[in-house]
Order: sequence, then structure tokens, then C-alpha cells
Amino acid sequence: MPTQSEALESVHRSLAELPRGRWLLAVSGGRDSMALLDAFASARGHEVAGVASFDHGTGPAARKAVALVERTGLALQLPVMTGRMQPAVGHAKLAAHSVDEAAWREARWRFLDGWAAELRATVVTAHSWDDQVETVVLRLLRGSGPRGLAGMRVADATGNAEHAGASTRIARPFLTLRRDQIAAYATARRLQWVVDPSNATLAFGRNRVRHEILPALERASPGFAQWCWDLSGRAAAWRQTLATWVDAQLAPVLIDADRVAVRAAAMRTFDATGGAVIWPEVAARVGLAMDRRGIARVVAWAPTAKSGGRVQLSRGEVLCTASTFVIRRLY
Repeated sequence: MPTQSEALESVHRSLAELPRGRWLLAVSGGRDSMALLDAFASARGHEVAGVASFDHGTGPAARKAVALVERTGLALQLPVMTGRMQPAVGHAKLAAHSVDEAAWREARWRFLDGWAAELRATVVTAHSWDDQVETVVLRLLRGSGPRGLAGMRVADATGNAEHAGASTRIARPFLTLRRDQIAAYATARRLQWVVDPSNATLAFGRNRVRHEILPALERASPGFAQWCWDLSGRAAAWRQTLATWVDAQLAPVLIDADRVAVRAAAMRTFDATGGAVIWPEVAARVGLAMDRRGIARVVAWAPTAKSGGRVQLSRGEVLCTASTFVIRRLY
């Protein structure tokens, strides 16, 4: 466990490494995000465009957390904006352990994306080293390839995230900090935060990884968590190399925030293996993540696609024109 002075130094150093900018702080009211709010306010408060907090509609703890963020932000003389998900996807399903975590994430990022565009700001999250490792384990369990295994580290290279709009830039200054460092900072600063009771239930995949799977793997193979971190770094480097190659060789054109065009003749030169790598990279330019089924459909369709034809994807589509393929994010 780091000392409080070490934790204070580490947190402030992580913020000092960010360039000057306009920042929209994503603050849930939990310990890590309240540490982010406190550190930013004390070190770079003049650069904070807003503090955004989203209530997923899961009950009293969520409402209490948003209220804490509002009080704290206003006390720090920072603008605060809040949003709330419809109750139908919230408390009733939580009790039944049938929450659609993806729906929560999509709603939260629509909220953040909207405010980021309005304020012309970069979203800042409090994700830590531990959060990244948990993400890698989750994706290993799902059989992800290098795109998925890069996890949140890909934003370090591209500035974008696939779960947000293509125009949304994201900074994660705490990503190299361990969770215990952030905890020591929060204790040293005597911060208030709200503990979400849903963090303890094993109904959610991330909680199972955090409380059961990852500790068991670490006991069985000491250093496993560090291996996951290192693996994500290699995957992020691979993604950046691929992105650079696509820019140089295919020159995709961003039509607007939701549409990107790429030459049809160039895309038709790839076999199934190459296409399975290239299509998701192009789609990521508009914040669209292609799943395996979508990739398989497009790879099979593209070589003989006719002008006017299209293929539906999860949250998007690919349209064939006379000379291009246009990938469109629908929502």
C-alpha cells in the first residue's frame, strides 16, 4: 500500500502529464472519480469545462451519488451537468439481476458525447490500471482478438473510443495508477464518496472478474495481472500500427461524425482474413465496433457487392456506391 504522500504525488503527476485543454470530467460519485474531481479542481480547475454525472436509475445509491457530485462540483465553483436513464432499464431489472450493462454504457456515453460536443471538450474518466486489467480478462473470456485486448489503452494512441461518438476524445490520466494509489489519495484528502451496492453483486461480469476470477488466476499464476497489462500494451501498439497503415494505404474519408468512405476497389483486394482486420479499423473511424457476425457478413458481401446494396450491422450499416463503401453509424 503506498503512503499518502506517495499517492498524492502520483495522482498530481498523472494530471501534470496531460496537455492543456478543455476537460469534461466524468464523475460517478464513486471513490476514484471523486479523487479525479478533487485533483483536477486543485491542479487544473481553470481548464475544467464541466463535471458530468449520470444516474443509471438503479435506486437510492445512484441518486445519492449524483447529488454528491452536484454539491461537490458547485462548492468547487465548477459547472455541473447531470443526466438520468429511464427507470425501466434500472431498478426493477437490478433486483432481478437482469440488467443490460451494455444499455447502461450506451446511455451514459450518449450523455457524455452530447456534452463533450456542446462544450468542445475532452472527456476525462477515472479508469485505473486495475480497471484495464479487468477489461482485458473480460475480453479474453469472450475470445477477443488484438482489437479488443487493447482495451482502454487504445485511446492513448488514437484519442477516440469505440463506445463513444467518433468525435469524442477521451483522456484517462489514472490509467497507469493502481486502485490502491487512488484509495490512498482519497483517504489523504478526506474525500466523500458513495459506494454503489451493485459493485458487490456477482450478477455482473466485471464484478465476477474483480472478486473471483482475477484473484483466482493471480493465485494460480502470480503476475497474471501484469501479464494482462503488458498484453494490452502490445495490442494497443498493433492497433496504432494498423491505423497508420490504413491511413497511408486506404486513405478513408470522414464524411461526417457518423459516416466514413473508403475506396471499394481497395477493399475488394483483401481476402477474408485481411478483411476481418481492415473493416473494423475503418468502422472505428466513426465510433462503430463491428462484432464477429457483422464482420463475417461484410467480408462475404463486399467482393461482389453492387452499387446501392447494403449490409446491416449492429448499430450501423455498410452501403456500396459506384466507387466506394460507406460505413455509417446509426446510433
